[in-house]
Amino acid sequence: MIKDEFEYEVSQEWVEKFKKTMAAMERDEDAKKKDFLKWDAGRGALQCHVDKLEAEIAEYERLMNCDKSQSIEITVDNLTELPFALIKARMAAKITQQELAEIIGIDLERIKQCEDKNYQCASFIELLEVSAALGVEFKTAVMEVDFGEVEIGKRIAEKRLKKRMKMASKAS
Repeated sequence: MIKDEFEYEVSQEWVEKFKKTMAAMERDEDAKKKDFLKWDAGRGALQCHVDKLEAEIAEYERLMNCDKSQSIEITVDNLTELPFALIKARMAAKITQQELAEIIGIDLERIKQCEDKNYQCASFIELLEVSAALGVEFKTAVMEVDFGEVEIGKRIAEKRLKKRMKMASKAS
């Protein structure tokens, strides 16, 4: 995710570099003939990077150029994407980290820390405060409980417990 103008410019530069490299690869008929699978894999990897960067650039431009007189939709497919949605909402609202800190009544450094770590260090209350300050509301929220994932989690926890017990018995 592109978070600022510097990252935006760097991303654009990398797209150009990747495209120039791909153009050079296209002209290298010997490499294509010598090992087409290797050539194709290399070109495909570069194209994948270009596609990802271009999508991020388009999203950044959408956020920066949105009409503030209308709501903007930011899709969140799962809770792990919520931090990025909050950062995008702040950017689209054209609110600086300083302004957000002032609205919420917390230190600027805390906002910087939260955004730098994609809100992994934020408390639930802080997430709620940021959401409220940015006018973030869920239009629709449907949660699906995947019981297969629950069982995987149980097995992992069971293995972890057995490992701890084994380590504890070795230590005593």
